[in-house]
Amino acid sequence: MRGRFVTFEGGEGAGKSTQARLLADALRARGIAVLVTREPGGTPGAEAIRALLLHPPGEGWQPAAEALLFAAARSDHVARAIRPALEAGTWVVCDRFLDSSRAYQGGAGALGDDDVMTLHRIGSGELLPDLTLLLEVEPGAARQRLDERDGAAADAIGGRGATFHARVAEAFAAMALAEPERFAAIDGSGDEEAVHGRVMRAVARLL
Repeated sequence: MRGRFVTFEGGEGAGKSTQARLLADALRARGIAVLVTREPGGTPGAEAIRALLLHPPGEGWQPAAEALLFAAARSDHVARAIRPALEAGTWVVCDRFLDSSRAYQGGAGALGDDDVMTLHRIGSGELLPDLTLLLEVEPGAARQRLDERDGAAADAIGGRGATFHARVAEAFAAMALAEPERFAAIDGSGDEEAVHGRVMRAVARLL
């Protein structure tokens, strides 16, 4: 039986990594095999590309080059980690996936959704999650979390300005409205256990 594919999306400081870990723990407690992974990354090749994206050489990447790098990392991740796990019956819980490229490069980066989806078709065979959990957090709270986590050490994407990140949030919200059968918007405010409870209620439809 094919495993389920669940992704966490949202802006910087939304709590995706924490909630991915808590969901995986809850699933394992039910006897479900789980692969927890992330994007960009998840395989040696994709992790190498991650380093290039988050700490780029020179003046950094133009939007099209950045989107191509994300698509290349995702292609390797899907082929070498995600699809094999799903086919083996393992659930895959991923911190970011395609929708981050749609929001960051396609929306805020002005590349356009069609171009991002074309790259995904070529590189990853149009694989989509069974459920995408969009964590929504008020910008001030997200900034406080980032300051506590990273201090002044933001990466090349997380360190972009407030206007850019506002466009990212708008793009995510538009996707959730357009694809309600796949997306579940989760209030990411409050303590992590409260958010985890909301996540589990959304995931219940897959169990």
